[in-house]
Amino acid sequence: MQSEHAQIRIISSTPLSENWGKLTKYTFDFRRRDGEWQRQSREVYDRGNGAVILLYNRAKRSVVLTRQFRLPLFVSQHHGFLLEAAAGLLDALDPEERIKHEAEEETGYRIDQVQKVFEAWMSPGSVTERLHFFIAEYDDSRRISEGGGLIDEGEDIEVVEMDFATALAGIRSGDIADGKTIMLLQHLALEGIL
Repeated sequence: MQSEHAQIRIISSTPLSENWGKLTKYTFDFRRRDGEWQRQSREVYDRGNGAVILLYNRAKRSVVLTRQFRLPLFVSQHHGFLLEAAAGLLDALDPEERIKHEAEEETGYRIDQVQKVFEAWMSPGSVTERLHFFIAEYDDSRRISEGGGLIDEGEDIEVVEMDFATALAGIRSGDIADGKTIMLLQHLALEGIL
């Protein structure tokens, strides 16, 4: 396989794993700024693109987060339970429709109107995932179930309604350490939404 871009030539790609996602080792030539070509190898993990949503309530000045177990954190000397905004993989669906479904599945809130605020590559050094970021207002009348995720997907999600000031303080204290959640909380603060 040989593909050439102005500064990149893909020399080879070797599949290493095709389980939950695809892990591929790429060997490529990279033309440095000085004009010299350098051979490099990298492993790239492709798990698909995703979407994330932060639900907020202006009147209560609150947000809805989820708490769930994350194995990669646990094996990195963390207790493994992470407070985060509801999120999920797109699975080839439209990001807006997918995140409405994910919000209901994880938090129990049915949301009709969402606002897309930006897209970001979450770990571009090794992962292909691009995340679509959304916010949406909620109120108690929108809660149609307990949420909690899907058992057959191994989900056991706790729904946490939290005061916005407490959530922001949680960033400083380390209680909220998930990048996508921090980005959305900061967005609400910077835009003066809450």
